[in-house]
Amino acid sequence: MIEYWKCNSGFKQLPEWESDCWVQVTNPTQEELDELEKQFDAPMDFIQDVEDNEERPRTESEAGWLMTLIRVPSKELDEDGVSIYSTIPLAILVHGEVFISVCHFRNEMVGDFIRWTNRKMIEERSRYDLLLSLFLSSSVWYLKYLKQMNIMMKAAEEALEESMDNNRLQQMMRIEKFLVYFITSIRGNEVVLVRLKKHLRHLSYDEDLLDDVEVELQQAYATANIYSEVLERQRSSYSSIISNNLNAIMKRLTTITIILMIPAAISGFFGMNVPNGMETWKFAFPVICVATSLLILICYIIFKKKDLF
Repeated sequence: MIEYWKCNSGFKQLPEWESDCWVQVTNPTQEELDELEKQFDAPMDFIQDVEDNEERPRTESEAGWLMTLIRVPSKELDEDGVSIYSTIPLAILVHGEVFISVCHFRNEMVGDFIRWTNRKMIEERSRYDLLLSLFLSSSVWYLKYLKQMNIMMKAAEEALEESMDNNRLQQMMRIEKFLVYFITSIRGNEVVLVRLKKHLRHLSYDEDLLDDVEVELQQAYATANIYSEVLERQRSSYSSIISNNLNAIMKRLTTITIILMIPAAISGFFGMNVPNGMETWKFAFPVICVATSLLILICYIIFKKKDLF
């Protein structure tokens, strides 16, 4: 899908392309890609790279085009309605009066950015300011999703305090995986921003906007790292607790086994078919039972004092 947007007190959609408008391309078909190449002579090799969900962030210059690829956050729901967080590539291409963004995957960021410009009545911005604005919007959405993941972490922690089972532990591991995706992508975007500053050095752009992008990226990176470290320590603590519980259970089972060996040993000794002097004594069985019970009681008291039971 190809859409044309013009900034005038917020972005308004246009029926066709105009000079200095934003060409927003989302999940394009081959026909739409051919149209981009024919109308704008866009570098198709770079645009096709964005189709790869694992493509790394980078910025390049070729034939007058400034081509920037960043990774933006994305959220989907699985069959059970559980949120799945990841990152997807977004390509931004600037050349003369042409500004194109290409994303092969749907996301909340672009639509929210357009609605925000309309709420704030944003006046017309230069192409490079728009590039930085999309960069800033991606950083803000990283922070939004990180807050949602923090809520998920707290809910999982409360659930684990009630009962430690594999499903709850796997939920913690999924959140940890999401954080790894975010940390890697944010770090890649930071590297792209550093290189992008060199391209913008002799161009006209809003320096305050660039500073905002740097601050938001650093905050998102620091927040993701903090959450990841907290989650790692929590998971390590839960593993230690589970290990300690297992040791306590094994210790108790060992103690019970030792106590149960007493009657088994005595019954085995007196059950052998050899003379022992008590074959004809009528009180032999009660005496043996009482002696066995006393030995069991003595062992129990000893184990109890040694905190083995």
